Amino acid sequence: MPGLSSFLLLSTAVFFGAFVSGLAGFAFSAVAGAILLHALQPLEAVPLMMACSVGVQATNLWALRHSIRWKDSFVLILGGLLGVPLALWLLHNADARLFQQVFGATIAIYAGYMLCKPALGSLQPMNKGRTAIVGFGGGLIGGLTAMPGALPTIWCELHGLPKTEQRGLVQPFIAAIQLTSLAVMLARRDLSSQVAIDLALSIPALLAGTALGILAFRKVNDALFRKIILGMLLVSGVLLVV
Repeated sequence: MPGLSSFLLLSTAVFFGAFVSGLAGFAFSAVAGAILLHALQPLEAVPLMMACSVGVQATNLWALRHSIRWKDSFVLILGGLLGVPLALWLLHNADARLFQQVFGATIAIYAGYMLCKPALGSLQPMNKGRTAIVGFGGGLIGGLTAMPGALPTIWCELHGLPKTEQRGLVQPFIAAIQLTSLAVMLARRDLSSQVAIDLALSIPALLAGTALGILAFRKVNDALFRKIILGMLLVSGVLLVV
C-alpha cells in the first residue's frame, strides 16, 4: 500500500479496529476489515488483520492477566484448533465472501434481538462438550473472516458472564486461533512480503488504539459493557454483509 493516502487509510483502519478490540475484546477484523477488505485482496487483508489482531490480543492478555481463565479457555482453544485447517482449506476452495455474508447476517439478527430483551438474570453453568463445539465454530469462522471471537462472545453472553470473566475466557482463545491460523499460512507460504510491510506500518496505530480501548474497558460497568458487545456484534454483522 504505497503512498501517504494509503498509509493514512491503513492507519485509520488499524487504529479503530484496535480501539474496538481493546474495549470489547474482539471485532478488530470487522471494524478494520470494513476498510481493508475494500482496499486489499482477501489473501492479503485477512492475514494482515490476523497479525494485527494477535498484537492487540497479546496486549489484552497482559493487561487482563489476573482475570484470565486458562483452564476454561483450553476447552475453547482445543475445539478451535480443529476448525482452523478446515477454514483455511475453505478459504482457498469455497466462496468465502458468501460465508461472510451469511454469518454477518446471522450475528446481526442475533445482536439486534438481544439488544431488545433484558440481560440474563444469573450466571449459567457451561457444558464443556458444547463449549468445545463453540470453539470449533469459532476456529472455523475465524479462518474465513479473521473474527474468531464472535461465536465464543455470544456463548458467554448467553451464559450471563460479567465483563472480566468474559474477557478472561475469550481473549486466550482469540490469540491462540489467530496465531495458529498465521502459522498455517506461513507453512503454506500464503503470506506475501507486502503483508509484513503493511504490518510494520500499522504498529503505531495498533499500539495507540489498543491502549485507548483497554482504558475505556476499565471505565465501563457490566450493563454498559453488554450493550457495547451486542452493539459491536450488530455492527460487525452488518459490515460483513456489505
